[in-house]
Amino acid sequence: GPLAVLDEVTLTLPLQVEKTAVASGAVASNQRHPGMLVLEKMVANGRSGRAAGGKGFYDYDENGKRTQLWPGLREQFKSGTTEIPLEDMKERMLFAEALETVKCFDEGVLDSVADANIGSIFGIGFPAWTGGVLQYINTYEGRPGTPAEGLAGPKAFVAQANFLAGKYGEQFTPPASLVAKAEALGTDLDELTITNCGLREDATVVISPATLFMAFT
Repeated sequence: GPLAVLDEVTLTLPLQVEKTAVASGAVASNQRHPGMLVLEKMVANGRSGRAAGGKGFYDYDENGKRTQLWPGLREQFKSGTTEIPLEDMKERMLFAEALETVKCFDEGVLDSVADANIGSIFGIGFPAWTGGVLQYINTYEGRPGTPAEGLAGPKAFVAQANFLAGKYGEQFTPPASLVAKAEALGTDLDELTITNCGLREDATVVISPATLFMAFT
């Protein structure tokens, strides 16, 4: 999963990337992701990753094999002091990665659905049962007892993202591009034609929830 990946690349790498991005003006200093504070605290505790002393989010044995999550996580980050529903915790992990992937499309970092889906599974450990991060959005089914109940696909995903944003912070607010796509799809699953749906200005395609993030050729 993501914590294991961070241990592999070292926790100092994302911090250096952030520093470079701020220095270049690509990211405003006041737009810092809250996860960076976690990484800073981990590094300050001498846990920079598997290759940096054999300590990160996980503990490792003398052969570099992962053994367990670091027991000190609970004390350092007050884990367990707030009751969060299990389903919310699951979705917080999945939605955070899915929303960042949409932003990658918006910024031109990604332009291939296959790259996004396959890369999310083999690169950052996104659950294989989802089919990949964009497939997760396209096939998401609204959870009972939430505003997304009874909805499916991107429209359900957007409704649930807004629900999570209201409970846990603006990092779960869906990008405008995704909101526009969900609204264009309406409430049913009929195909419709969308012009200029955001991935390329001259694109006109017939689109359905299952192919919302199709790659343009």
